[in-house]
Amino acid sequence: MSGARILVVDDEQRVRRLLQTALTERGYDVSTAASGEEALSVMAQRRPDLLLLDLVMPGMSGLDVCRAVREHSRTPIVVLSAHGEERDKVEALDLGADDYLTKPFGMEELLARIRVALRHAVNGGSPTEATYESGDLRVDFVRRQVWKAGVEVRLTPIEYEILKHLVQHADRVLTHGLILRAIRGPEHREDSQYLRVFISQLRQKVETDATRPRHIITEPGVGYRFQSQSTPPV
Repeated sequence: MSGARILVVDDEQRVRRLLQTALTERGYDVSTAASGEEALSVMAQRRPDLLLLDLVMPGMSGLDVCRAVREHSRTPIVVLSAHGEERDKVEALDLGADDYLTKPFGMEELLARIRVALRHAVNGGSPTEATYESGDLRVDFVRRQVWKAGVEVRLTPIEYEILKHLVQHADRVLTHGLILRAIRGPEHREDSQYLRVFISQLRQKVETDATRPRHIITEPGVGYRFQSQSTPPV
């Protein structure tokens, strides 16, 4: 994915320079914008492959940019947020952002998120095969069957739908609301406790150690991520 065009949007000049230097050194074609308004202008001219977007900016916020971009584009968006901005992160993800990083973050973590987002964009975002395998877990979407280490796992219909939705968006964080809307409908988007119960049950069945999950990862205050075993933890 070397050479991919990345637009860094942040009102802090120090952050823009740091990210531009680091990403350019790793072969990316990087442009920057200091505001949401400038970001939309640069996007129209440069058509970046990925957007690194700060959430809190004067004037047009990152949420406003995310909303505007999603009206006409599926360009991957990785939002950058500070501690304590969980509500904004959730809203950005619900608006269509692909992932998030909380400041301060490590460069290797950022690069891993970028690689995953770009790969999703290239592959269309979801597995296209009839079966999906990750480590010792195998999911057959046609037969609606799940195996762990070669042994079939019996899931309830709700458990299967949750796992299927997570797997079809592997390595991407999904908010509680996104998962609940997908499996229960829009009227259930606030039933996060209901979701926690089923996630706990699902982990008991598909994880080797439910207390230290390797597949279904909790994103505190945000939601869950199915981490494929081909993608190293970050």
